[in-house]
Amino acid sequence: MDASVIIMQVFTGLSLGMLYVLLALGLSIIFGLLTVVNFAHGAMYMWGAYVGVAVVALTGNFWLALVVTPLVMGAYGLIVERWLIRPLYGRDINYPLLLTFGLLFIMVEIVRIFWGTSDQPFSAPEILSMPVELFGIFYFPSYRLFVIGITVVICIILWVFLEKTNLGLIIRAGTRDSLMVRSLGIDMNRIWWLVFAIGSALAGIAGVLASPIRSVYPEMGHFMLVECFVVVVVGGMGSLKGAILSGIIIGQAIAITTLFYPQFADIVIFLVMAVVLLIRPSGLFGKAGLLE
Repeated sequence: MDASVIIMQVFTGLSLGMLYVLLALGLSIIFGLLTVVNFAHGAMYMWGAYVGVAVVALTGNFWLALVVTPLVMGAYGLIVERWLIRPLYGRDINYPLLLTFGLLFIMVEIVRIFWGTSDQPFSAPEILSMPVELFGIFYFPSYRLFVIGITVVICIILWVFLEKTNLGLIIRAGTRDSLMVRSLGIDMNRIWWLVFAIGSALAGIAGVLASPIRSVYPEMGHFMLVECFVVVVVGGMGSLKGAILSGIIIGQAIAITTLFYPQFADIVIFLVMAVVLLIRPSGLFGKAGLLE
């Protein structure tokens, strides 16, 4: 097989992996501080895609959709955390799990009411619609390169926020000992509020970025949620660097398997998860409740 085909598939897997990274980061940051397994995360990803569709339909501007979508989904996350999730803090972990599971279906039905069940068109902006030549040996879609680049930028921004700002230090401290942070006079409710909004915004921007690559339809979040949970489990629950590395690994596993053994493409991620959990039951970087 031509080496250029393999290299192109590696880049394809990297662009897919970056979508997993964005979603897994949102899940991990929410679980790391709130210890909430957010089953509605896939629906937030789907809503992000539909918000992008609506903004582009109204304005014709993809770049505006890229800005508006995380803001809208972040605001939605604030509402969900304040009025739905917060009253369940201190109870069994199954309560928020069941709540977000029900919220998933409510969000899907709302989309079906307003948009129906058919796919919605969503194209990449014209400036990113042409393929570019890489290494002088193959052409690759410029939009997928854009997805890779913007995800790297988002990861850097998130790292700087968590590592270099006072608020980020409070969030990291809260994942280790929230009672100690409260004793210092810090309102952890506001921190939880912000963290859930960040996770929701990441899901939303993943949705709008995925729209030109994957179809936009009400159930699009179901499949992505399953794959994203695999990414989070492989990386380690609550681990940010685990989410990044695992997202890239899973993306590559799917892409390479699709090239050589397409009949196994749908199950390879579960094989990877099984192997990792046999070797490291807590995942690659898993330490429950810690943002690493």
